[in-house]
Amino acid sequence: MSKRDYYEVLGVDRDVTKADLKKAYRRVAMKFHPDRNPDDSEAEAKFKEASEAYEVLSNAEKRSAYDQFGHAGVDQQGGFGGGGFGGGGGSFSDIFGDVFGDIFGGGGGGRGRGGPARGSDLRYTLDLDLEDAVRGTSVKIRVPTLVSCNTCDGSGAKAGTKPVSCTTCGGVGQVRMQQGFFSVQQTCPNCRGKGTIISDPCGDCHGQGRVEETKTLSVKVPPGVDTGDRIRLSGEGEAGTDGGPAGDLYVQVSVKDHEIFQRDGKNLYCEVPISFVDAALGGELDVPTLDGRVKLKVPQETQTGKLFRLRGKGVTPVRGGAAGDLMCRVIVETPVSLSNKQKDLLKEFKASMKGDKNSPKQNSWFEGMKNFFGDMKI
Repeated sequence: MSKRDYYEVLGVDRDVTKADLKKAYRRVAMKFHPDRNPDDSEAEAKFKEASEAYEVLSNAEKRSAYDQFGHAGVDQQGGFGGGGFGGGGGSFSDIFGDVFGDIFGGGGGGRGRGGPARGSDLRYTLDLDLEDAVRGTSVKIRVPTLVSCNTCDGSGAKAGTKPVSCTTCGGVGQVRMQQGFFSVQQTCPNCRGKGTIISDPCGDCHGQGRVEETKTLSVKVPPGVDTGDRIRLSGEGEAGTDGGPAGDLYVQVSVKDHEIFQRDGKNLYCEVPISFVDAALGGELDVPTLDGRVKLKVPQETQTGKLFRLRGKGVTPVRGGAAGDLMCRVIVETPVSLSNKQKDLLKEFKASMKGDKNSPKQNSWFEGMKNFFGDMKI
């Protein structure tokens, strides 16, 4: 009887990824496993068929040979042969442990054994004034973290002692669990995969090898940073375990709101209030920038909302490039708290206005309103 196509057996396409291949095998193997189907020869045959297919397709060399030559290509490499495990396939428990190891907390072949592990990365939010973000600065921060215990040098064992081999797993960090037909390896519950236990723990870290500490660090903030930018301090995260390297500290920048300027990328924006007299007659205004005051020439007949650009008065981006601009938006201010004389002058001024010539927008707006209501049928 000819063998079925391995991809068909597992129900996957020929371009399936390794991760999806494992998921497919897990699904088929769980369905037809002999423990779930006792005295069912057909289910047992399908289970062995799926195991054979996975053993070949999960091996890059065998999969390549199978894709080129079919079953003939892998039979010559010592595959499963007539349904048993060939010389190149390994035992069933190894294959099954590899696929289901994540369920029981460990992988096959001793890969779940504990050892030196990298410490966790940390994140710190740094609030900056706009001026410091634009110009750059250096600040001191205090970060609570886990550091290697100096008393035991990170071993977790009391001075003069050292960890001993775990008697439960024999120092390998894993134990084998047998259930009927299949067996899997899982992390040793006694030593939690380390392979060693601490019989006499350090009094300062209580056997953990790490202690809590608040570190004071200097952070150099480059010019031009903005909210969302991150500064990485290598090795300033939590200490690793069992001699593993420390993690990193990521300083997240958050720029505070400014009372005058709003930032948009490399450009700055601000509002400049002017009197209606200056707007009508024109003149020079003192405008603030991050480098000090500058003169802004306002032409006559300037309308409210008009934008004026001061080139190069914005922000130089942190990643390089030309400086941005400062965009000044003119806001014409209505005078308040007028005296009687000022009110009389304004009334006289209003009477001197000549319609379209002095207020073109106002008159065109009123004309449009007339047309609008004139078209309406009431």
